[in-house]
Amino acid sequence: MGAWQPLPDDLPPEVRHFVEQLRQLKDRTGLSLVALGARTAYSKSSWQRYLNATQPPPRQAVVALCRVAGVGKDEAERFGVRWELAVQVWPKPVTVPAKPDGTGGAGDGEERGDEDCEAYEDDPTLPWWDAPRKEPEPPSRRLLVVAGVLVAALMLLMVVGMIASG
Repeated sequence: MGAWQPLPDDLPPEVRHFVEQLRQLKDRTGLSLVALGARTAYSKSSWQRYLNATQPPPRQAVVALCRVAGVGKDEAERFGVRWELAVQVWPKPVTVPAKPDGTGGAGDGEERGDEDCEAYEDDPTLPWWDAPRKEPEPPSRRLLVVAGVLVAALMLLMVVGMIASG
C-alpha cells in the first residue's frame, strides 16, 4: 500500500518487528488510516503514532486491527505475544517535571532522564461492538416491593370505585 516513513534507528528489535508486522497487517486491510479509524475505536492520528512507533498501541487497538483484517485466532494470538514483547522494551515517553517556579516541561530543551519517565500502561478501553455482552441483572428487591404496593393500591382503588358506583 503506502510508503511508510522509516522507523527510528534506535528502536529495540522487538518494537521494530512488531511495528513492521502491524504495518503489514494494516496494508492487508486495504484501508486508509481514516477508514481504519472509522472501523476501530482509534483515530487516524492515533494509528499514525502506533504505526510510526512514536507511541505503543493499546492491546485493544491491536485486537481491533486484527478483527478488521480478518485475522484468525492463532495469528491474533501471535500479535498479542508480539505486542507484549514490544511494550516491555518500548522506549518510554520522556517528561520533564515542572520547576518550582512553574516553568519547565518538554519544550525547555533540558536533558531528560529515565527517572522522570512514567511507565506505559495499556488502555483497557473497548469499542462498544467488542465489549462483552452484559447479562441482565435481576430486578432489585426494592423494585419488587414498589411494584407490589402499586398493584395493591390499584386494586384498592378499583374496589372503592366499584362500591361507589354500585
